[in-house]
Amino acid sequence: MLGSLSLLATPSAFRPFSPSSDKNRSLLAAECRRGSRNLLRRHVFPCNSAYRRVSYGSPISAVMVQDTSTMTISEEDAEHIHILDVDTALRPFKDHFQFRIKKYVDQKTLFEKHEGGLEEFAKGYLKFGFNKEDDGIVYREWAPAAQEAQVVGDFNGWDGSNHQMEKNQFGVWSIKIPDSEGKPAIPHNSRVKFRFKHGDGVWVDRIPAWVKYATVDPNAFGAPYDGVHWDPPPSERYEFKYPRPPKPKAPRIYEAHVGMSSSEPRINSYREFADEVLPRIKANNYNTVQLMAVMEHSYYASFGYHVTNFFSASSRSGTPEDLKYLIDKAHSLGLRVLMDVVHSHASNNVTDGLNGFDVGQSSQESYFHTGERGYHKLWDSRLFNYGNWEVLRFLLSNLRWWLEEFKFDGFRFDGVTSMLYHHHGINMAFTGNYNEYFSEATDVDAVVYLMLANSLIHSILPDATVIAEDVSGMPGLGRPVSEGGIGFDYRLAMAIPDKWIDYLKNKNDEEWSMKDLSWNLTNRRHTEKCISYAESHDQSIVGDKTIAFFLMDKEMYSGMSCLTDTSPAIERGIALHKMIHFITMALGGEGYLNFMGNEFGHPEWIDFPREGNGWSYEKCRRQWNLVDTDHLRYKFMNAFDRAMNALDDKFPFLSSTKQIVSCADEENKVIIFERGDLVFVFNFHPEKSYDGYKVGCDLPGKYRVALDSDAWEFGGHGRVAHDVDHFTSPEGIPGVPETNFNNRPNSFKVLSPSRTCVVYYKVDESLKETNEANLSGVNVTLKVDAPEQENVEESTILVAHGAEENPGETNDRHMANVDEKSQNEGAKQESIEETASVVDKTIAAGKLDDPEVEEDDGMSDE
Repeated sequence: MLGSLSLLATPSAFRPFSPSSDKNRSLLAAECRRGSRNLLRRHVFPCNSAYRRVSYGSPISAVMVQDTSTMTISEEDAEHIHILDVDTALRPFKDHFQFRIKKYVDQKTLFEKHEGGLEEFAKGYLKFGFNKEDDGIVYREWAPAAQEAQVVGDFNGWDGSNHQMEKNQFGVWSIKIPDSEGKPAIPHNSRVKFRFKHGDGVWVDRIPAWVKYATVDPNAFGAPYDGVHWDPPPSERYEFKYPRPPKPKAPRIYEAHVGMSSSEPRINSYREFADEVLPRIKANNYNTVQLMAVMEHSYYASFGYHVTNFFSASSRSGTPEDLKYLIDKAHSLGLRVLMDVVHSHASNNVTDGLNGFDVGQSSQESYFHTGERGYHKLWDSRLFNYGNWEVLRFLLSNLRWWLEEFKFDGFRFDGVTSMLYHHHGINMAFTGNYNEYFSEATDVDAVVYLMLANSLIHSILPDATVIAEDVSGMPGLGRPVSEGGIGFDYRLAMAIPDKWIDYLKNKNDEEWSMKDLSWNLTNRRHTEKCISYAESHDQSIVGDKTIAFFLMDKEMYSGMSCLTDTSPAIERGIALHKMIHFITMALGGEGYLNFMGNEFGHPEWIDFPREGNGWSYEKCRRQWNLVDTDHLRYKFMNAFDRAMNALDDKFPFLSSTKQIVSCADEENKVIIFERGDLVFVFNFHPEKSYDGYKVGCDLPGKYRVALDSDAWEFGGHGRVAHDVDHFTSPEGIPGVPETNFNNRPNSFKVLSPSRTCVVYYKVDESLKETNEANLSGVNVTLKVDAPEQENVEESTILVAHGAEENPGETNDRHMANVDEKSQNEGAKQESIEETASVVDKTIAAGKLDDPEVEEDDGMSDE
């Protein structure tokens, strides 16, 4: 099954006319999960493939193969598709892969023949729109359905009679406007529009499709946007001063919306965000900023997802030069900047959007599909025709424009599921059956566009970071184009936040399943890197709740002061807020994302100004004063977030290929796993603490505390002692893994307090002095007198766990040492073929079945 068959995109002069082959596909109505743009979704990932998971069943041993391949594909690759060797379950769909690879190769060949190659083809902004030449300005616009055309604006008094445009055989209108007395023909920052007559004989004004800036009269309520000619003189043009930061081993992403980043009820500016918010992001040890709502969108409440002007930076927050200042400032702080790019659909606005160029023409003469196929019924937006030559030029050039003009370091592609399938994921409950991904429902034109996009991005910027938002679990989405994949670097782990919402809404703490949580956090295609997150902007919008608000609700209004006793709800909420975000980060992927404000438990929800709330900005801002006020408990969650990120700096566990869950203790509510050379112990029990809890580990030696959520500086009780070393004991018979403890060859004992997570690192005695010199950065212990270790609260139940009755000495001081062996853990794999040898070295640990499968007391082999 080859998916949707369509003509290869070719230049108009070389492409025979063919009516649209659209089938009258009915888009079934469905409820929106969250907001007008989110699909009702069920996140189920393929479970019938060794590609998804190196070890399926009891041990969760993740092996991530680091990619070093290029984004190109050869004729030989088209015959021998490497992704089929990695995931043999894909082999029945070889014809599908060959078909889409051939389309991709043929499309690139056409670009070479007619445009000078893919990279040259993606320089459309140098040909279309307004471009300066030596003696004037040339304006070009693709509008094959127009019968006549003019350019109008402030420069000619909006009278286009003297500025008639000419049309070529490709449907491109053009005009050259000479300079007058040495002055630009069209002044900088003056309004312009494209005026054309369509087939009904009606003249209409539209914002130029390639316009670089668009503004609206702030005093005219509901007024449409105007296109603005943006060509500042050298003295006003921002010049970048700082180089791009190097690509991190693992992205720790801070998702942000510039407009709502002010503490005041108003729209914030790019420069204010750069000067006031970026330092906060840096201080919390993030290495990447992901900016939402950059592309111009006339409807503010769309969160930036109903784009009207694709080459324009949103004027609400300032000028294009102001955005450049923001990005340069981020680079000066060592922060990379990703853009949330929307190529899955476009606003249906006619007067000030790209949709205004659709006047009923055929699909080959429009940016969008015609008929029902051209509309997304849930999002009320237009859908691109990815098989059209000029649509490809427009979208690919758009990517290059943001990379080169503004120095973005990559993209997060929104709504990829909608692009991949003709049904757009509506009313689809993906079960993981591969027939759901490779059938006539697959939009191969869109898949090929995404392959071209990733190939282009990585050829222009090899260190780019490109992330896909896909809820379907499409296999190969995160593998290189050269292997037959679609080419993204990361995919969002979108099932995880839904799992947390389910637990917080529907389960008591005693009902939380350690196996289910562990399973869902690790249930991903481990040869395709994921960005994990507990919550993003989706969980913050009106009608939903953040995790902090789920946990503490109305008590956040009265119980967050350190000057009063902590209520049970606040104590539980802060403890679980830390644990939920940290286990998501540590176990859920190869990168991590947090939405602006959630790091400190920002209360309430986001509600953009709209008629229903009296056009209020009150809940469309970030209350930074909450975390800045020293006597409020928000500071504890913020401090722990900072320490989480610092831990990955000191011990790069997110980039490690070693991930092993050795214990998912349902009775005692404990999860233990190794990531890199760190050992993580999570005790989710609401009441019970365990003294002498036995922890399996890989490497023998001495272990110390690297991070402790119960530390005083994180709003905890200081129950874990920080001045005790933990020495391992060997387990079982050497060379006989089934005799080990939880299939680990060594173990040590710890105190595991209730609702606490503690991370241990192995001390390298040869680096002891160096390590101790680098302690600052993860846990900087406050000068607070901690209670004696034996003074555990009476409500705490001490339960011995393990073979020995006498607990070992428990727990060492907060540490943040650089363990060079740990740093080397994430060394890159050279090829997929090395996966097998890595698996051999990754010891299968513990017992963790699929949640639906009854527990087996047996041990797994190495």
